[in-house]
Amino acid sequence: MTLLRSPHAEAARPTLGVLLLAALFVAAGTLHFVTPRFFDQIVPPGLPLTPRAATLISGAAEALGGLGLLHPRTRPAARWGLIALLVAVFPANVYMAQDPGRFHVSPAVAWGRLPLQPLLIWLVWRAGRTSARHLYR
Repeated sequence: MTLLRSPHAEAARPTLGVLLLAALFVAAGTLHFVTPRFFDQIVPPGLPLTPRAATLISGAAEALGGLGLLHPRTRPAARWGLIALLVAVFPANVYMAQDPGRFHVSPAVAWGRLPLQPLLIWLVWRAGRTSARHLYR
């Protein structure tokens, strides 16, 4: 028996790269709930939120954004949400890089994270290109 397939069925399936990126964000978001103290520490002072609130909100946003990349209907919103999140958390990465010993990470790790942020933004931008519009033309 042959199942009928839409000519756009391939657009609905996430690529291996999208699957890996989604897994990265879901795992990172989950870590915010499993080990929140680490993330609480790197929240820069002066935010209008408590460090724990910032940790939990950013963790939920990471996990939901990662899951959003998996379906073409939610992929565009996940793209914009994750890009906004990556821009919003960049100051925490800078804060950690300024005094890595305080956060018990090596300077190489702390400073190495900084150039990864633009790379992640680019990867999320590319991953979010496929939308549901391609499915129903």
